[in-house]
Amino acid sequence: MSTPPPQRIFVVDDEKDATDLLTYQLDTAGFEVLAVNRPREALGQARTFHPDLVLLDIMMPGMSGYQLCERLKEDPELGPVPVVFLTARGEPEDRVRGLESGVDDYIAKPFHARELLLRIRAILKRVESSRQQESGLRVGQLWLDKDFQRLEIEGSVVEITATEYRLLQVFLGRRDEIIPREELLARVWNYRSTTETRTVDTHVRRLREKLGPYADQLETVRGIGYRFLSPADETAASVPHG
Repeated sequence: MSTPPPQRIFVVDDEKDATDLLTYQLDTAGFEVLAVNRPREALGQARTFHPDLVLLDIMMPGMSGYQLCERLKEDPELGPVPVVFLTARGEPEDRVRGLESGVDDYIAKPFHARELLLRIRAILKRVESSRQQESGLRVGQLWLDKDFQRLEIEGSVVEITATEYRLLQVFLGRRDEIIPREELLARVWNYRSTTETRTVDTHVRRLREKLGPYADQLETVRGIGYRFLSPADETAASVPHG
């Protein structure tokens, strides 16, 4: 089974040793990472990188984490991206100020890598769930837009038929469940007969050809039907805290 595209983490800290360690930890855990040591350059690079989450130090020369967080939240594209403060300032008043600034989490240094990874994944999962409830269904960089009834993979629109859209909507809405061919016939085609199951197989094959890196997520369950597998979370490695 092919691996779906990794989620992207954007790291901003003026200390290169800190970003080198974070890059290693996050890369080992399967994320794509871009680290920046100059906070004034961060906004432009974040727009190009299109991160799924931002890790942000607070005490930085030239622009504090609070200031950069404010600019990120004001940006039309980056505003919805979750932000996590990583900082040596761990006093209660610092935590309160950080959370009041609109960040999604506040982690004091030193921290353990496993805890950081678990909290990052929890935030990403919560954001994904919220997006699904609002306007579409997302798996990694696969996005099924309900408003426009279209499929996007890695930011590019993939042409699919109305029937393929309805099929994928069922699969993504019930990920990891085995869905029998007969149920797909009833839900997608409104057929009640079991004699048309070859129709399902034909359309699933065509849909799979269009899913690119996610093709193998759509699994055939021999003699029953199909299921769309969620990407497996990689086990967080225990490495020295930063």
